[in-house]
Amino acid sequence: MNVQNNTSLKHYNTFGIDAKASFFCEISTIDDLREALQSNIHPNLFVISGGSNMLITKDIDALVLYINIKGKEILEEDDDHVYLKVMAGEIWHDLVLWCLERDFGGLENLSLIPGHTGTAPIQNIGAYGVELKDTMVRCETVHIDDLSTKVFTKEDCAFGYRDSYFKNGGKGKYIITSVVFKLTKRNHKPNMSYGAIGSLLEQWNIEDPTIQDVSKAIVAIRKSKLPDPKVLGNSGSFFKNPVLSKSEFESFIADHPTAKYYKVSDDAYKVPAGWLIEQCGFKGKRFGDAGVHKKQALVLVNYGNATGAEIINLAQKIMDTVYNTYGIRIQPEVNIIK
Repeated sequence: MNVQNNTSLKHYNTFGIDAKASFFCEISTIDDLREALQSNIHPNLFVISGGSNMLITKDIDALVLYINIKGKEILEEDDDHVYLKVMAGEIWHDLVLWCLERDFGGLENLSLIPGHTGTAPIQNIGAYGVELKDTMVRCETVHIDDLSTKVFTKEDCAFGYRDSYFKNGGKGKYIITSVVFKLTKRNHKPNMSYGAIGSLLEQWNIEDPTIQDVSKAIVAIRKSKLPDPKVLGNSGSFFKNPVLSKSEFESFIADHPTAKYYKVSDDAYKVPAGWLIEQCGFKGKRFGDAGVHKKQALVLVNYGNATGAEIINLAQKIMDTVYNTYGIRIQPEVNIIK
């Protein structure tokens, strides 16, 4: 176990925030993880993986564990399905591409989402009509305090919209070490419920799209809207799309008849946070080195040397303005590390 002192986390978070870790250790095996958890290096512990869904606002006075455990294993398969175990340190988009090369279906709509596989269940990552919970079977964890192994089924994870048990009752108690997915091997059912996918495939003259076609379309759409974190620091969508009850929605749409929205159920309507933010005039605005992306108002960016505090101050300004303008409270999707 190699422990480093006073280590910059700039390259371990996609916002590119140059915060320091008092102690830093890369975890490559589960044995490494257990050894680190038993050490008395520092009384505080902080776990990081892909660093794609967090905003660090200060130096971290703790032992920071970078979870980088690699590996993929087919546990079982038949003519129709495959059960695939993926270790926590596998890069998410690389996993999606690996599956597509083998014609394993189910993850294609989650193409180009940044981060590692082990953090995907925490957020219940989702995009273009698909969420992680649609294919995840279970995940394996190590309990931080007693080092025991615990398996969480999909039901145990209590998945919600960008939410899970690991963000609530289980927060700070477990480290996910692997995730098992059930994927299709044939008779795939490409999900093109978001119109932009179908429109782009139509432009490409693709009438009977494969899962590979759907992935390529989503990658193209995401690249047209979202900045590459390696070029411009960001964490993807910073805010959740607010969901309104039927009565809230009826009041809102009466006052704003041109607003965009999606019907979730008979009593729930989703209003795009990006639309609300853009209508409030923030799209493309820059405040020092913190700003709102010029192509997608949901995305806050670091133009080079912004601090986490500057980005969260901008986020708060946006949330206050949206509430004062529309009476709707939008919430961060990213984890704010204070």
